[in-house]
Amino acid sequence: MAYIDCVVDTNPMAQEIHSVSNHIKGTTTAVVAMQTAVVLAEKKAADHVCDNVNKGFYTLIRSQISQKIAKLQSDVDSHLMQLNAQKKQLLAIRGRMERDYNMISSRYLKLFNGLNQNLKQRIFELDKPTVDFAVKELEKVSNRTKYLTATVPVSQLESLAASQKIIASNVKFRGLRVINSMTNFLADMSEQKKLTDRILLEKGNVENSTLSVPVVISECNFDKFDSKNIDIQLNNAQLSKQTQSTIKNTVNSNIENIEWQPSKEIDKEVKSEFSKYLSNSGSSQRVKDMANKLFMANNFQTLKNEQL
Repeated sequence: MAYIDCVVDTNPMAQEIHSVSNHIKGTTTAVVAMQTAVVLAEKKAADHVCDNVNKGFYTLIRSQISQKIAKLQSDVDSHLMQLNAQKKQLLAIRGRMERDYNMISSRYLKLFNGLNQNLKQRIFELDKPTVDFAVKELEKVSNRTKYLTATVPVSQLESLAASQKIIASNVKFRGLRVINSMTNFLADMSEQKKLTDRILLEKGNVENSTLSVPVVISECNFDKFDSKNIDIQLNNAQLSKQTQSTIKNTVNSNIENIEWQPSKEIDKEVKSEFSKYLSNSGSSQRVKDMANKLFMANNFQTLKNEQL
């Protein structure tokens, strides 16, 4: 077995290794720089994507909120319009109720004032005979002692009999006046009883009867909200205020149960009355012709021959 001694120079190899090490360090530095750049680019891309996503989400949410706001604003406006319409209707109803209240209160005020006046007049008439009697007879009753005092002259004995006759005659005259007053009083009482018997009716002879009273009911719309105004007219020539009020209250309580019937043709009486009013009007002929044309073309309903 042979042994060979070799001497190897390692300097070139060390230089090459050193050069490779430098290259590796440069590559490492480049890789680190590239990695840093890639991370920075990815970060910028991620930030850009996040910004775009956030902006898109914000825009979407803002658009949805704007749509909801617009829808809610539209609903609020529509409700406000409805509330305004209802407000106008309530104001119209309030005005009509105030007018009805004032009309009813004035009607009952007139009725009660009339009743008070009638009762006052009746009480005055009932107390009038007593008051007249007291006024006329008070002085006589107060001075009865003075009037009935006997005066006897004592100056002359010859005139005593004549004085007694005069006093007796005076007493007889006053007694006759009292008897005449009592007779007149009894006669007046008899006449009053006869008059009372003619006016008052016995309950056993009273018979129930039904009388028909014509009533005119006018119903019209006076505004755009279809608010109705009802007017009731009666013939007040033969009816008392209390009777008129009772009839109007009965009609008002049954007005909802009455059915308006369409009229096929204009009633002759209505047409005649309208023609009279139109002929007596001071309007021009063109206005009269137009009013007559509208009257003939109008469709109306009536309650004629309805009974309550």
